[in-house]
Amino acid sequence: MMSTDEAVIPVSLDRSSPVPLYFQLAEQLMAAITGGSAQPGDLVENEVAMSKRLGLSRPTVRYAIRYLVDQGLLVRKRGLGTFITSRRVHRRVSKGSLYEDLSNQGRSPSTKILGHSTGRNPKAAVALELDADTELIALKRLRYADGKTLTIMHNWLPTRFGPISDDDLVQRGLYSILHDHGVGPIVVHQSISARLPTTEESEILEITNRLPVITVRRTAFQPGGAAVEYAEHVYRSDNYEIDLVLEEN
Repeated sequence: MMSTDEAVIPVSLDRSSPVPLYFQLAEQLMAAITGGSAQPGDLVENEVAMSKRLGLSRPTVRYAIRYLVDQGLLVRKRGLGTFITSRRVHRRVSKGSLYEDLSNQGRSPSTKILGHSTGRNPKAAVALELDADTELIALKRLRYADGKTLTIMHNWLPTRFGPISDDDLVQRGLYSILHDHGVGPIVVHQSISARLPTTEESEILEITNRLPVITVRRTAFQPGGAAVEYAEHVYRSDNYEIDLVLEEN
């Protein structure tokens, strides 16, 4: 049921920042939605009131609202207003752990272990700049956000990071575990694409085989060149989004 009271979301704008005001506004509204301080079904403060409250032009506010409508977080109802529709996982491209990102957004992450073994994977070994027959720790996990399937995570690690307990893999993010093994700053190369899911992926993620998935390939090294991790993650596209902020120097 939709609320008839407008949700007034606190916003703090930095007018000296090179980040456009509409995007600052959109990001803070997005954070309120994904963080849970604004709920699905809430009526968003109207553009006129918001522009007056924040000292912004109506086109700036309208552009921010349109941006969130395009992201699927808001929906316009003719004659009624603009409402919050969902709490999709929005994630900036970063070197952090998905587990920590979800926790920081106020989401409830949980994990199911689908596989945990040691063996050879030439593709992963070569990505880590190791010999193709190098033994690696192989992890396969299913990550949930608020009890809803989100991503299948395949990770390969050098054996020097073992042993890793299943309890740690369920209760913590992988980079938090690696920190215990002395991994500090890392350098990451990440590739993002989209495709249709395999039969196995659609069954695990509980989606139809017609819903595209977002795939992320990730290779991480320590600044000195030591291999840390190779990963292939598959996200359901209806519950996940990757945000990019680009600045021109």
